[in-house]
Amino acid sequence: MASCSVCGKELGLFGGNRGMCQECFLESVGTSSPDQVKQRKLEHAQLNAAIEAIMLTTEAYPQGISITKRIEVVTAECAFGMHIFKDLFASVRDIVGGRSEAVQNTLRDARRTTLYELKKEAYEVGANAVVGVDLDYVELSAVGTMVILVASGTAVTIEEA
Repeated sequence: MASCSVCGKELGLFGGNRGMCQECFLESVGTSSPDQVKQRKLEHAQLNAAIEAIMLTTEAYPQGISITKRIEVVTAECAFGMHIFKDLFASVRDIVGGRSEAVQNTLRDARRTTLYELKKEAYEVGANAVVGVDLDYVELSAVGTMVILVASGTAVTIEEA
């Protein structure tokens, strides 16, 4: 079976476009070579690694780590809508009891996205950690249901002793 010339992923039964998987092909639009796509993917992976290296914690930190600079308060907000079917199934769960997997998945996605955005905000101001993180959930239900999640914390630089 053939594999992608950029990332090495198996192409499957129907092959791919120009010897690339769907993801790499879409990234290649507007570029002239697979090498440019590889370079762009490498740069994107390095940026994500730098953002993900930021540690989320409380103000209490373990021995051997000290805060060298408090930069500023950073926040991130995400609004997630729950369509009519999620609302319907959540309403049924309200009546008969039990857990609503659809609502739990929406809240989980909102939390992950918001925390990633918080880490990105901290990275952009030169921090390598966020301390005192607080998550606030708000439900708006004028038409349908909208869940808004706000994360805030203090962007800091830390140093290992």
